[in-house]
Amino acid sequence: MTPPPVVLAAVGRFRGLLDRLHTLTAPSHVAVLELSLGSWFTAALYATVRLGIADALADGPLRADDVARKVGADPEATYRLMRALASRSVLKLRRDGRFALTRLGHALRVDHPESMAPLIAFVGSRQHWEHWGELLYSVQTGRTAVEKLRGSEFFEYLDTDPAFAKVFNESMTGGSRAVIENAIPAYDFSDRRLIVDVGGGEGGLLAAILNRTPTARGVLFDRPSVVAGADSVLGPAGVAARCRTEGGSFFEAVPAGGDAYVMKAIIHDWGDDQSLSILRNVRTAIADDGRLLLFEMVLPERAPAHLGFMVDLEMLVTAGGRERTASQYAKLLADSGFRMTRVIPTASPLSIVEAVPA
Repeated sequence: MTPPPVVLAAVGRFRGLLDRLHTLTAPSHVAVLELSLGSWFTAALYATVRLGIADALADGPLRADDVARKVGADPEATYRLMRALASRSVLKLRRDGRFALTRLGHALRVDHPESMAPLIAFVGSRQHWEHWGELLYSVQTGRTAVEKLRGSEFFEYLDTDPAFAKVFNESMTGGSRAVIENAIPAYDFSDRRLIVDVGGGEGGLLAAILNRTPTARGVLFDRPSVVAGADSVLGPAGVAARCRTEGGSFFEAVPAGGDAYVMKAIIHDWGDDQSLSILRNVRTAIADDGRLLLFEMVLPERAPAHLGFMVDLEMLVTAGGRERTASQYAKLLADSGFRMTRVIPTASPLSIVEAVPA
């Protein structure tokens, strides 16, 4: 059972203090070395996901050579990889020489309800490594690495690389599962009639909301190539009869008449000018009694330990957007015709920024 958001926040602050204590007490060169090797462990997680090592251990502990046979890898190299994972508590190396999944390891299984495997497949992909390899360029110029390497914006590039687009879309769907489990219960949709998911991908978030709100109908809105795959999500979720899909660009218009507009990790993809364009289109479409709900990481005002600061660099490198503080969201919303009413913490890394038409 996931603890309440207030407990998770307190635990997060405590973890941050422990990390800072370790950094301050370790020799400076050791602390910096440890920080610099984070990309190596990302590569280890990526190899683990692509090989299916966690899936091979789903039925119980195995020796590395048995895992290697199941996944088609070199036995000694597989042992070395699994030993490195055990050193970081992703796996447990038992006294009998067998490896077992830990709580973290289970989250690498593709069938786990909160699987991080799709996200790791994106973060560890060749294309993503290439983008982050140009972080220096992005900091020097304020422009995305994607523009430099691909000659286009990130989402335009996805249309030219179907294999990478599939990896990215699956990572977003996987991220939606974590939000569904931990964030949706933080908000009451029971009085909403028409829920519009803007940039909703294949519909995982909207399907979960509709299942918790049986009297509501839904509209799934995204690029035509994305919503084309929605039947595989909406049908099995049992909400297809109450939900329609529309393809288009939220820079041009969004479906009108909803009394709830949800956007998960959309506004952070864009700079202020583009975000204002999207939000003003929502303001034009929303019902008078409607609510706008942004599922976003909300940065603290200073710089305590927070996942969002690294995600902010991801936005700098790839999409050209940014993570924002509550005060920055309040201003952005005010400039687009909304009034921010509250920021609701959830048991996920995302908060819910609620706004109403001004």
